[in-house]
Amino acid sequence: MLLPVFTLKLRHKISPRMVAIGRYDGTHPCLAAATQTGKVFIHNPHTRNQHVSASRVFQSPLESDVSLLSINQAVSCLTAGVLNPELGYDALLVGTQTNLLAYDVYNNSDLFYREVADGANAIVLGTLGDISSPLAIIGGNCALQGFNHEGSDLFWTVTGDNVNSLALCDFDGDGKKELLVGSEDFDIRVFKEDEIVAEMTETEIVTSLCPMYGSRFGYALSNGTVGVYDKTSRYWRIKSKNHAMSIHAFDLNSDGVNELITGWSNGKVDARSDRTGEVIFKDNFSSAIAGVVEGDYRMDGHIHPGLPAWHG
Repeated sequence: MLLPVFTLKLRHKISPRMVAIGRYDGTHPCLAAATQTGKVFIHNPHTRNQHVSASRVFQSPLESDVSLLSINQAVSCLTAGVLNPELGYDALLVGTQTNLLAYDVYNNSDLFYREVADGANAIVLGTLGDISSPLAIIGGNCALQGFNHEGSDLFWTVTGDNVNSLALCDFDGDGKKELLVGSEDFDIRVFKEDEIVAEMTETEIVTSLCPMYGSRFGYALSNGTVGVYDKTSRYWRIKSKNHAMSIHAFDLNSDGVNELITGWSNGKVDARSDRTGEVIFKDNFSSAIAGVVEGDYRMDGHIHPGLPAWHG
């Protein structure tokens, strides 16, 4: 049986699927999430009383470990990761329906702030195909756009409908990442840079995608379905009366293979075998799950699964 190692009471209602962990100073993992009031909170228990000087960021009056990043618009997507490898630490990426912000949390400064005409419904950060630099790739109204750390637009293409979810995965096994795109027309499309190389049609809007390993990936639909594909072959799927709020791949039972972790609208979290969909672990929280992430949050050398955040 798995037990919680710690609990944080964050005092903020968190928007679903907008939770990330980043090492914004290159060392300490910090939790960031979008609130429902146009702000992003950053929880940093590792370096207390850090000087905050930027106009976007202010200290929470209620929690000394929490800083609030003012976006002043409804946040539509959020992620964290290495955007500029030369910096040696993660950037925080925040998308709205009009702009994309790349933020240097450590130095309290914008890396770039770009207008995005087609909006940003979903975001993923990483390398794509033969493009050498990491990209912040956003999906909006029938369009996909990728920006490097300078805010230069290095990737752009169109897709069939409004984008709801994105993931990077080595779909064809060539050692390079392809882009998985889930959209409102029930399709999962696979892009090798700007070329569509595969397309799978599902039964409802594709709300979440996550790489498992190799060419295998998990998906979730708006009707409560979750499942796993390997390339174009669906291994399994299950349907629940509840909504899958977040999915994440993690090796929960240390067998060397990632399970599909799902956080549900009724507060349930479960882990399913990637091969069969069999439940190997489940637990329940008092509110809907907003996100499932992983990180060595206690800095004890162990990566802890989940760290689910919830809204209610």
